[in-house]
Amino acid sequence: MPKKRSGGGLTGTQQAAKFLGVSVLAGAVLAGIALPAAGALGLAAKGTVEGFDEIPSNLKTPPLSQRTTILDAEGGLIATVYSRDRKVVPLDKISPYMQKAIVAIEDGRFYEHGAIDLKGVLRAINRNAQSGGVAQGASTLTQQYVKNVFVEEAGDDPEKVAQATQQTIGRKVRELKFAIQVEEELGKKKILENYLNITFFGQQAYGIEAASQRYFSKHAADLNLGEAAMMAGLVQSPSRYDPINDIQEATKRRNTVLQRMADVKDISQAEADAAKAEPIKLKVKTPRNGCITAVDGAGFFCDYVRKTILNDPVFGKTAEERQKLWNLGGLTVRTTLDPRAQAAANEAAVAKVDKDDPVAASVVQVQPKTGRILSMGQSRPYGLDQKQHQTTLNLAVGSKMGGTTYGFQVGSTFKPITAAAALEKGLSPAQSFNTPAQINISESEYTRCDGKPAGYANWEVNNEVKSEKGLYDMTSALGKSINTYFAKLEQMAGLCETLTMAKNVGYERELGKPIKQSPSVTLGSVESTPLDMASVYATFANRGIYCTPIAIESIKAANGDKLNVPQTKCTRAMSDRTADTINQMLKGVVEDGTGTKAGLSDRDNAGKTGTTNDRKDAWFVGYTPNLSTAVWVGDDVGEKESMYDITIGGEYYDKVCGGCLPGPIWKIAMTGALEAGETPNFVPVSVPRAEKPKDKEEGGEGPNKPRKPSDKPGDTEPSPGFTFPTDLLGGGDGRDKPRGGGR
Repeated sequence: MPKKRSGGGLTGTQQAAKFLGVSVLAGAVLAGIALPAAGALGLAAKGTVEGFDEIPSNLKTPPLSQRTTILDAEGGLIATVYSRDRKVVPLDKISPYMQKAIVAIEDGRFYEHGAIDLKGVLRAINRNAQSGGVAQGASTLTQQYVKNVFVEEAGDDPEKVAQATQQTIGRKVRELKFAIQVEEELGKKKILENYLNITFFGQQAYGIEAASQRYFSKHAADLNLGEAAMMAGLVQSPSRYDPINDIQEATKRRNTVLQRMADVKDISQAEADAAKAEPIKLKVKTPRNGCITAVDGAGFFCDYVRKTILNDPVFGKTAEERQKLWNLGGLTVRTTLDPRAQAAANEAAVAKVDKDDPVAASVVQVQPKTGRILSMGQSRPYGLDQKQHQTTLNLAVGSKMGGTTYGFQVGSTFKPITAAAALEKGLSPAQSFNTPAQINISESEYTRCDGKPAGYANWEVNNEVKSEKGLYDMTSALGKSINTYFAKLEQMAGLCETLTMAKNVGYERELGKPIKQSPSVTLGSVESTPLDMASVYATFANRGIYCTPIAIESIKAANGDKLNVPQTKCTRAMSDRTADTINQMLKGVVEDGTGTKAGLSDRDNAGKTGTTNDRKDAWFVGYTPNLSTAVWVGDDVGEKESMYDITIGGEYYDKVCGGCLPGPIWKIAMTGALEAGETPNFVPVSVPRAEKPKDKEEGGEGPNKPRKPSDKPGDTEPSPGFTFPTDLLGGGDGRDKPRGGGR
């Protein structure tokens, strides 16, 4: 009697010997009896046996693709994504009924034979010979498992899947040799566990746990006899026996499995009959896959997380490695998303802009000291149904991360960067210019970083309205967003120094494109993204330290290992004194400047409005010491349209401006995201102001005196003679040849 090993079956050596000894049967066996008996035998004798030893004996078992869970910063579920909806579970987490049912219907002698069931082979050959065709197969459960490994390894590649499932003797020879190895190395229980976790059960469900959840909304451990029999019956043909589409066929198949379990004495006949009498009671759980299922409008953030894994080298040196990691799944991704902030950003994005409006709104929030992205909201919902005005275009980021090609021109929201460059060069906030409403400057008066002139053309700069002329210092010019002042300030600060400051605070173009060294950069002619702008202003809030934005806190693999994730990198972009001074000056924008409609009354806050040429883009970017938020509104489809005489969110605007639409959106987002009890202040500094001429000069702005700190920490008094009407908007035209665009 052949020597048996623990768990049943012959050793690998004995299996190979038997294989050679029954070569006359090999053709049929190795084809899983997928060929008639006649003809196949000769093929085996001529070639398959001789090549058997040449087949590698080590089966490379790929990790099973599983679902990935994306969580917010508090552990709440954002979305579940997967290439294969699967959750691997150990055998002791699978119902004993399920274990017995699958063995009974797929391989009744599983525990008695090795990789090949010779009795089954003989029986199948006899049956096929009598029928003259293929009436019965003889693949063991182990062989089926090996075939599934090949299919899993093929992934979604149709050509590889076809190769893994083709009915050829060569594939069956290879399958059998690997089956011998698997039997020798794993043992019966592990093979059964692996089989139940890898097998496809229909309805997009791979593995018994996902299938149990799909059909019965319960864990695999809790399946009863009838449910287990139905599930086991699916394996042969998941589509034919699908209980959702054909309950009668599914019931017949279930009853076949129950009877088979009784025949092999796994259950009594009475138990089988009782289970047959019960109707199948489904409790179907609809598959929820992908970022489209994300909560609180977080689909865009979810997709940003996906893009991060696919693009950041920390997850693999090559794009192929990173894609493989994502497709494999089984990850638990803890993100930086703050549920309170996300709910507020989502509410703000749709509060003033409807999903079917001709323009869209984007809201993104960043934590200054950490670079953590707390929210991404958008007025158009995430999805693929254009009839429902859905989109997958993430307006908060550039094309590499699922957004627009370069972003959007930022208008006057760039001006604080020029101001910071000027302060770092040693210029005083009191630096004043007596400017007209329109000036002409030669580009040759600006020097690029290579020491060459920026150009030789004439640069015409206009303010928003003709009455904006006279004496302005840095504070008043920021408050009223005076284009002509900043054209002159950039000249003194230096074009190269301004561009260097922009780079230091994270203002960079997408796709590796350098910022154009043009004087018009100070008026926001170069594109950026809402995420980048939120990070730029977070630098001011963080007293001059820029932190790169991050979206992932931690990742745990399916086996429990922790993966490396991108870390924020914080670097000093400017002195803390410069940042503190910018903060005080930008407070004036929301207190009595162009951003009064955005200002928060219960805490220190600062910001800047921006509108580009022809009002094609409108911005408000602002912050408190602990939160930075950027809001953009504009045309997101096709050729950009101007926002004149337009109805948005049911409200008519003769002209959209940074303070009148993005500003109120910003206020909603900030109010909802911030805790009422946390009200940190900016570090108070005294900001020098321009001395007024004793006699008002022609075109001047009247008396002026230095600003002094008030009793309230962080506050400064507005300078007499410098009033900022609430109907004026924050500016810069955002074109290489400005013509006095909005604020």
